[in-house]
Amino acid sequence: MLNSIGLQNPGVDYVIEHYLPKLKKYDTAIIVNAIGNTIEDYVEVCRRLNDTDIDGVELNLSCPNVHSGCMAFGVTYEGVKEVTSAVRKVLDKPLIVKLSPNVTDITVTARAAEDAGADGISLINAFTAMVIDIEKRRPVLGNNTGGLSGPGIRPIAVRMTYDVAKTVKIPVLGIGGIVTGSDAIEFMLAGATAVSIGAGNFYSPDTSIKVIKEIEDYLGKHDIDDINSIIGTVKMN
Repeated sequence: MLNSIGLQNPGVDYVIEHYLPKLKKYDTAIIVNAIGNTIEDYVEVCRRLNDTDIDGVELNLSCPNVHSGCMAFGVTYEGVKEVTSAVRKVLDKPLIVKLSPNVTDITVTARAAEDAGADGISLINAFTAMVIDIEKRRPVLGNNTGGLSGPGIRPIAVRMTYDVAKTVKIPVLGIGGIVTGSDAIEFMLAGATAVSIGAGNFYSPDTSIKVIKEIEDYLGKHDIDDINSIIGTVKMN
């Protein structure tokens, strides 16, 4: 999937007032993805979220289809550390930093997040990509480029998860093209302590339920009592 929908949302105040009361009716953890165009934006959003009954914040430093903020901060050690450090000062809740794959070495930005006090890292966000209409000779997307996600990026995401899990001591949340239980297990073997499903939900809203069932089947087949025992156990050739 190639998208350029940006990061439209009603704003932190509306989310706190209208969305959170509805979400709290469900027995599940609530992690809010926080964005901003400036460091001050990130800090203010997280400061307001800190006073709410959420379970954590995922700091989005990696969106590839907006013109400012996000990936502008997320592609260097200094940028990631600066934003994460600033947010850490106002946020007492668990802080996850979402990393961009559009870098030379993702372990560098992962170390920056850890050094700045992040409690965890999520990766990867979408890759910057382009499709061209050969008749019009123009990019298909209005923003020219967008974020490429889905099963096609999974092998790269697994490799990056493996690299980061070996580099940092904080937990890693694996993301990128997960649509089956075996996909999720791949990420966990590579070192992810949890996984996230995105694009798969667009064509099959019950993807998460299927993935859970398939993971359970795998554990039963291999007589594994604790799923945590498989984390980071890939045997390299």
